[in-house]
Amino acid sequence: MKRPLRPEEVRLWAQVASTVRPAHGRAVPVPPPEPEPVAAPLKAPKATRPPPPGPMARRAPPKPPAAPDRIEPNRYRRIARDGEAMEQRLDLHGFTQDRARTALHGFIERAQANGARSVLIITGKGVQGDGILRRQVPEWLAEAPSRSRVAGVSFADRRHGGEGALYVALKRLGKS
Repeated sequence: MKRPLRPEEVRLWAQVASTVRPAHGRAVPVPPPEPEPVAAPLKAPKATRPPPPGPMARRAPPKPPAAPDRIEPNRYRRIARDGEAMEQRLDLHGFTQDRARTALHGFIERAQANGARSVLIITGKGVQGDGILRRQVPEWLAEAPSRSRVAGVSFADRRHGGEGALYVALKRLGKS
């Protein structure tokens, strides 16, 4: 069942239709008459109290951390062409968000401690290419436990999983 068009949609369509020449044997559509604006009665604004100070006051939610920088192009090329060995991999298929986040932070910490310079994190693409882990992992890498260890993050080359995997370039140990 089609819904009726709203007046602003009808006006917009009439504007679009007026810019084209009608096909042979067709008439130019006539725009509907402009509805008269209804003046709403003016109401005095209600006096509002500011929220009480202290723990009950509403605060804006904290902004999520920015995603880490992208991997430098030359380093990305070396990783993608296997010039820089992919020392470790983490496959997050089948993980819940909480379990994946914990596993990710632990994996990054261990990989850097083992001297790894680049790792592959496989998130999968999700059912329709918009998987939760695919979106969340870059944000998690920007959080405090991993932020000081990560030099850059980029989607992997097709041979390594494409947009369902991430290359993570790690900083050298001691270069936090």
